Amino acid sequence: MKKTIIDLFESSVAKYGDKDFLLEKHDGVFQPTSYKQTRELALKVGAGLAAIGVQPKQTVSILAEGCNNWIISELGLLYAGAISVPLSIKLEEANDLLFRLRHADVETIFVSRNQLPKIRSIREQLPLVKHVIIFSDAEPQQEGEMMLSELMAKGEEYLKTNEAEFLKVGQAIQNDDYATITYTSGTTADPKGVILTHRNYTANVEQALTRISIPSDYRMFIILPLDHCFAHVAGFYIMVACGASVATTQVGRTPMETLKNVPVNIKEVKPHVLLSVPALAKNFRKSIETSIKKQGPKVEKLFNFALKVAYEYNQDGYSKGKGWRFILKPLVALFDKILFEKVRAGFGGNIKFFVGGGALLDSELQRFFYAVGMPMLQGYGLSEATPIISANSLGAKRHRFGSSGMVIQPLEIKILDDEGNEMPTGVKGEIVIKGENVMAGYWKNPSATAETVKDGWLYTGDMGYMAEDGFLYVLGRFKSLLIAADGEKYSPEGMEEAIVDKSKLIDQIIIYNNQSPFTSAIVVPNRDAVRTMLAGKDDDASLAVVAQAISAEIDKYRTGGEYADEFPDRWLPGAVAIVGEAFTEQNGLVNSTMKVVRGKVEERYADRLEYVYTPEGKKAANPKNLEAIKQIAK
Repeated sequence: MKKTIIDLFESSVAKYGDKDFLLEKHDGVFQPTSYKQTRELALKVGAGLAAIGVQPKQTVSILAEGCNNWIISELGLLYAGAISVPLSIKLEEANDLLFRLRHADVETIFVSRNQLPKIRSIREQLPLVKHVIIFSDAEPQQEGEMMLSELMAKGEEYLKTNEAEFLKVGQAIQNDDYATITYTSGTTADPKGVILTHRNYTANVEQALTRISIPSDYRMFIILPLDHCFAHVAGFYIMVACGASVATTQVGRTPMETLKNVPVNIKEVKPHVLLSVPALAKNFRKSIETSIKKQGPKVEKLFNFALKVAYEYNQDGYSKGKGWRFILKPLVALFDKILFEKVRAGFGGNIKFFVGGGALLDSELQRFFYAVGMPMLQGYGLSEATPIISANSLGAKRHRFGSSGMVIQPLEIKILDDEGNEMPTGVKGEIVIKGENVMAGYWKNPSATAETVKDGWLYTGDMGYMAEDGFLYVLGRFKSLLIAADGEKYSPEGMEEAIVDKSKLIDQIIIYNNQSPFTSAIVVPNRDAVRTMLAGKDDDASLAVVAQAISAEIDKYRTGGEYADEFPDRWLPGAVAIVGEAFTEQNGLVNSTMKVVRGKVEERYADRLEYVYTPEGKKAANPKNLEAIKQIAK
């Protein structure tokens, strides 16, 4: 059956036409745009694109903070039969942005006023780009630039004589036509463009709705950037399917100002659902605890006791109130009334649940938010799966803290070992899935596609296991992917090879990030180079000079360094653990094919990895690093 994003949106407009779809702050209040009005605006954008010569299957980029225009522009370009290339506002012009725009053959770019300088600074290097469409009034436009209002005026004019023809373009789109190309944050080579089709999206919406339900009077508040497919599916396309509303954060003049608007906007929107990633959840918890502390030691003591009681009653969520614990129910209800209700009021008072995505969310955070009455339902997915694979839900026996919930339906899932053998229940291996949400492939990268999708099965690169009760547990990366606190993933091998190749001081390096505040590294220095530097001295000052020099080898890859722009700054190690013993076959840290066994190195030096995330351990010349250098020099 044909079901494109346009089909999905059209059917919702027919069903929910006068209902509020988009909510955005103007003149001090959040103002609604109905489903019907959104369609009219999207058609003007799409027809405007057709009027300026954008053809079906052409790629059109969006580089902007989350706002109404973002969603309207994407719907508009889809009506015009184009392919969306959403870009992260975190990207720097230098190579990240440039690579994506060139690689995706982008000819038209929608851009916000805040992001416009980035495009202008690289415009000369983008010969394919014909049109830059600016969301809000900006200073005098340059050649090839126009305001969104101007594009829409052209669209309105175009529709007067071509409406029937134009609508046929959207109706002609098929399930397998490309909807978006979303770039992953680089691996050993360049970033890969994940191609998601129209059916990938609508299928994933249908699958996700087998795990969560959204009444049509719900409001979703999206804090996360809209470029990721998590925000697409969980943020707005599920809402479209259910006739619900979507609010975006009020955009400030700077990222910091936008961030400061978040708590204010939450109280104004009074959302029922929030999208979250672990880093955001931790910030929310911190602000709750800070406001409790401000109310004095008595309130803090009572709050901590209330949490304790709720934790005991809730257990792992799945076993809530089981056994003797049912006697705690009245006490839990009392604490909810006198304490937790006030906490929820700080989030607008309506929140039914958070949808958790990105990196793995620790059980303790899940316990906390469940106790205060705002369950954080952890899910699991990746861009290549559009992205949702599994999710916890609110129903009885539908969630368990620490798990990634139950697999969406319909979806096939297997857990495979290194040799490709299927593992029984409870045994960990690589998570492999098959379903209509599996990507069409990587843009212009058939070899990477062939490695990742085999016979329709998507090899996720993540490790996990299926429990007997149907819950999926995701344990982190199956191979070597780094996972940042916000869920972004990155493969470190290329960086490791480059550092060892170009450094006389570093013999071996393992780069590490498992949802950590920053990336770190375990480094084996070159013995001869260290001895030469020390020239027989082993006092702390001399050892510190070597430690700083080792750290400086990594700094060469940062902005302004000798090898700047080879790798994204955010993935470069911010601290190093220098160790005195090489990784060898003898000590089990290298396998028979002479490859370093990452997991074993991380296990061997778990204490050192823990230490680098302390204020003392983060310093290059920390006592443990100095001790290791001394050992090497002997």
